[in-house]
Amino acid sequence: MPPYVPIALPGASPSRDCPICPRLVAFREEWREREPGWHNAPVETFLPRSGPAEVRLLVVGLAPGVRGANRTGRPFTGDYAGDLLYATLKRFGFARGTFEARPDDSLELTRAAITNAVRCVPPENKPIGAEINACRQFLTPTIRQLPNLAAIVTLGRIAHDSTVRALGAKLKDAPFSHNGAHDVAGLRIASSYHCSRYNTNTGRLTEAMFADVFEGVAEFLGVPPA
Repeated sequence: MPPYVPIALPGASPSRDCPICPRLVAFREEWREREPGWHNAPVETFLPRSGPAEVRLLVVGLAPGVRGANRTGRPFTGDYAGDLLYATLKRFGFARGTFEARPDDSLELTRAAITNAVRCVPPENKPIGAEINACRQFLTPTIRQLPNLAAIVTLGRIAHDSTVRALGAKLKDAPFSHNGAHDVAGLRIASSYHCSRYNTNTGRLTEAMFADVFEGVAEFLGVPPA
């Protein structure tokens, strides 16, 4: 399997040294000094190898994890959240291959893409409002450049709210709730608690609860289980 090579969406990809958010820039530079072999840069949207036209489902997460995508350069790769996410995507026909938590494994997305509301790793995994708002300038064109997109799964309230705003809707018209579903700007928006280790360890999110979200989306899209 060829190594993972991100496909940049024009106008939807921040530069490697994106200067927009001073706090995130400082944190990025700190990790570049500590771990010069890591990715330590904004993380591109993960697309199918055939490109954006294949995408019918977009998964929107919060931000790269320090030792996850910030290290590996591929969304949800290298930390626990990816284990659950990619296993679930494979189960419902949105991925194939073997996920080994590294960007040169054989995992491929099918019919799906994965991005983050905030593209750079934030301190303590907590972006602030200004950073979320600033990075929406990349989320909005990401959505627009997926011509066959029909559904979005948002992981956590921040990702959900930023996605709703990116679509030009009001939060009151599509409030966040686990396994909630709303139709916004011609797209089905399904929301889930984030698949973080904290949420699964505390029981806030179980594997069955997470699967329910993707089962509903797969049924909506008419995608048969893998």
